[in-house]
Amino acid sequence: MSQNTIENPKVVSQAEWIAARKELLAKEKNLTRQRDALAEERRKLPWVKVDKKYVFETASGKKTLAELFGGKSQLAVYHFMLGPDWEQGCPSCSLLADHMDGMAIHLAQRDVRLVIVSRAPLGKIEEFKKRMAWKFPWVSSYGSDFNFDFGVSVAKEDVGKEILYNFAPSKFPSDERPGMSVFCKNPNGEVFHTYSMYARGLEDLLGLYAILDRVPKGRDEAGLPHGMAWVRHHDRYPESNIVEVKAAKT
Repeated sequence: MSQNTIENPKVVSQAEWIAARKELLAKEKNLTRQRDALAEERRKLPWVKVDKKYVFETASGKKTLAELFGGKSQLAVYHFMLGPDWEQGCPSCSLLADHMDGMAIHLAQRDVRLVIVSRAPLGKIEEFKKRMAWKFPWVSSYGSDFNFDFGVSVAKEDVGKEILYNFAPSKFPSDERPGMSVFCKNPNGEVFHTYSMYARGLEDLLGLYAILDRVPKGRDEAGLPHGMAWVRHHDRYPESNIVEVKAAKT
């Protein structure tokens, strides 16, 4: 990771700092109000009824999409990049997944079940999940059209071609891309697709970036091949960077 020197743009008195911080706070509050308004508009999107029967392999047997709700009326599905022939999960998806165990129990209190879905066979998913010490439900859509229909997978022969992703033509660099799709189930058991997001839309799920965006170096990703090129699986960082984490667990 970068060890660039932090360039302090200006050193001022406490009073001057407070004045500058209050000026920025006004802009932050305006952004918060805009975000709230956008969230309300997002909730007003029309729905699409899901008539196709999708079946998933789970730790407790085969389940339909409707059965993945687990007694809740809302279902958030994270499309985790782990293809049928992949050796391990995507590091960036894994970074996001590191946030999920803590969220899942709280989401359940708001009538939301969080489920992770990948195209890899269930055995491969379970093996990687065990390695990463995750507890959230993770199911396999292997042999299903689910990932293709919700815009996160392409056939091997279509890699590199212009394929619809994030609602616009895009070249898939691999057969898997990340995303999140949201569904709602009514009292009659009918399932509706209400929302999907992809690409940088997923950054809202990364609490880590909320902190990086507030420290002096920021994300410190300039000059990298791509924004998240620094990310590793949490058990693959240099030992010196994970000693503190290990100590906290013991």
